[in-house]
Amino acid sequence: MKKILFILHYPPPIHGAAMVGKHIRDSELINASFDCTYINLSTSASVTEIGKGGIKKIIRYLNILYFTIKNVLQYRPNLIYITISATGAGFYKDALIALIVKLMRVKVVYHFHNKGIDKHQDKWLDNILNKLIFKNVEVILLSEHLYYDISKYVSKANVHYCPNGIPENRKQNSGSIEKGNSENVMVLFLSNLLISKGIYTLLDACRLLKDKNLPFQCILAGGEGDIDTATLAKRISLLEIDDKVTYVGKKYGNDKENEYSKADIFVFPSYDETFGLVNLEAMQFNLPVISTNEGGIPDVVLDNVTGFLVPSHDSKALAEKLEILIVNPVLRKKMGDNGRKRYEENFTLKIFESNFHNIVDKLVS
Repeated sequence: MKKILFILHYPPPIHGAAMVGKHIRDSELINASFDCTYINLSTSASVTEIGKGGIKKIIRYLNILYFTIKNVLQYRPNLIYITISATGAGFYKDALIALIVKLMRVKVVYHFHNKGIDKHQDKWLDNILNKLIFKNVEVILLSEHLYYDISKYVSKANVHYCPNGIPENRKQNSGSIEKGNSENVMVLFLSNLLISKGIYTLLDACRLLKDKNLPFQCILAGGEGDIDTATLAKRISLLEIDDKVTYVGKKYGNDKENEYSKADIFVFPSYDETFGLVNLEAMQFNLPVISTNEGGIPDVVLDNVTGFLVPSHDSKALAEKLEILIVNPVLRKKMGDNGRKRYEENFTLKIFESNFHNIVDKLVS
């Protein structure tokens, strides 16, 4: 049986890459097909620690280096899989790990869950690092829309595409086609409170919708990130939309499913995204999705079919699409049903596991 060393993220903290890492680690298919060893690449214990330093993070990182070297020497894997970061301090942290394993002459595959290589490729140090870490490696991307990010360093022949997938939800959406202008339409945003997820764009759109006296309520769910609860409350109050927007905090498991189940529309106006797993979660619940053209999102959300795609940072465009769905329950149901079908045909966890397994199996053969 071929040996694979997986160096990847898994919770905590909870974010897209960590959830995919958890699915890989827990996969019966992958663990039955290969002799797998796992190392947690995360140095952050919570979302608020991401992008910050600290003694604890340095100690965690040194442990990662130690166990990586130890496993390569003792375990002697046929393939090393790394969920490498594309930007920031995480890039340099992961680049060192990549360089170490490459020096040990083991076949390497990188799986990107973020993007940004092209944004710093013109810096001389980063350019040198990129040339070193991308030489003679395979790369897994979430979408063909993301190839541009590494095109300077990696040939298309060495790139494999594997869209994310998520497990089946246990609940079903309780939204009704009969909900129309006479009742408040529930608009849901569910993600960590990060500026890059477009929360402020959504709040500005809610102000525009309120000015038109449209019947809606917006629910914000997610843990604190670079936006804390006090800052969010201040922004909501400043826009005078306290009666329209409610923050309900972190929601996981059944509580998260309940939020999806109660919603009528899902909105995710992120402007720094590679895939957007939350859009898939919403599509499971037959929700029409309004999102952006960022990264691989257009592979998931089909514009005018399963929802709408709007330009990043454009609160007016977002408000316009929200209005269309708020006043049209028939269209909401049609797009939501289209989204559910698209999820079932393309983005289940079993489909992801099969695609991922086939790629890895090919690489170790």
